[in-house]
Amino acid sequence: MFDNLSERLERSFKILKGQGSITELNVAETLKEVRRSLLDADVNYKVAKDFTSRVKEKALGMDVLTAVKPGQMMVKIVHDELAELMGGHNIEVDVTAKPAIILMAGLQGSGKTTFSGKFANLLKTKKAKNPLLVACDVYRPAAVEQLRVLGEQIGVPVYSDEASKNPVQIAQDAIKHAKSNGYDVVIVDTAGRLAIDEEMMKEIEAVKKAITPNEILFVVDAMTGQDAVNTAREFNERLDFSGVILTKLDGDTRGGAAISIRTVVNKPIKYVGTGEKLDALDAFHPERMADRILGMGDIVSLVERAQEQFDAEEAKKLQKKISRNQFDFNDFLSQIQQIKKMGNIKDLAAMIPGVGKALKDVDIDDDAFKGVEAIIHSMTPAERVNPALLNGARRTRIAKGSGTTVQEVNRLLKQFEDSKKMMKMMSGGGKMMRNMPRMKR
Repeated sequence: MFDNLSERLERSFKILKGQGSITELNVAETLKEVRRSLLDADVNYKVAKDFTSRVKEKALGMDVLTAVKPGQMMVKIVHDELAELMGGHNIEVDVTAKPAIILMAGLQGSGKTTFSGKFANLLKTKKAKNPLLVACDVYRPAAVEQLRVLGEQIGVPVYSDEASKNPVQIAQDAIKHAKSNGYDVVIVDTAGRLAIDEEMMKEIEAVKKAITPNEILFVVDAMTGQDAVNTAREFNERLDFSGVILTKLDGDTRGGAAISIRTVVNKPIKYVGTGEKLDALDAFHPERMADRILGMGDIVSLVERAQEQFDAEEAKKLQKKISRNQFDFNDFLSQIQQIKKMGNIKDLAAMIPGVGKALKDVDIDDDAFKGVEAIIHSMTPAERVNPALLNGARRTRIAKGSGTTVQEVNRLLKQFEDSKKMMKMMSGGGKMMRNMPRMKR
């Protein structure tokens, strides 16, 4: 999402490259470009202006840091200010009450229902909660059915009353049902509405008053840019919501909403939707987002995603197999499956500093491992365990069975053998690792 902004900011910092010191003149020139970059990314004008003023003040007041190159110092100042602009630190949705009542609000088509399903899935799988979804959209055709399908996919029950057209009554009945059946989080999905629709705004105000939610989350489509920020302001004046959810952050958008919205409504962004899958939901960390905007990657998030798929016992078994040189294609396939669960391959690569920029124009789809998996699935159980069996005839059979070429099969076998050698060496099972301290310098 922030590709264009990242490129523009990088060009802005080049103005200071090679400068001996930060002066008011070269700072002004750099920040003029920074402000243009932010405005082109659809950041609110006042937010961009105030931001560059703060950066300028800090930059000119840091003459004590003469040992730091001006360009590096400016990047550090911009990074810290960007993180602060977006909220400074992550703020979680409060689900400590029993039951915790979460009211969803937003425009039509903003992604409330999908987010409700994603959030229920996250609470169930990562927070050990027992959530209940509540269908209070009594207007949109098939809205109840959409929530019910999502609920079935993630194994979370949905409370609905299709005979009633009163969302206030449905919400109240759902909370009674939750209390008597041991649900600890109630997620109330309401109808999408226009901020200018007075009748619909009064209705959601009535729902709020009737159920006194612990959190009101305003769901907004990041691709609507400054319109998203303006809508957030109008909704906040009526509902005084507690947090913002940005959906479709994986889309081809300029990112201005993510940067502006925190300042304009003074409410934190709590989660961001990063894809269509039901696990494509991330807590919003301003400092990590600032890292990504400035091309620094996001190693912390990458490690967290890896840990979610990480099985300590399986890792120990794998370590033993590697050290005994018993790592086979079954293990290789298992590792591929774990990587795929972590998310979109290109998104994962973008979290590694410097890699995102290198892959900007490279098309990496979710089927990147498809050919490799097909080749492994075309092997017999004996061949997977003992690749040494794979003579010319067997390789030809595997290529035909997987819809690939013999050259692709040969390439995979070579990569597999190279990987085995590297893993054995890195695991400490090889002599090289043990002998390294004795090597002459």
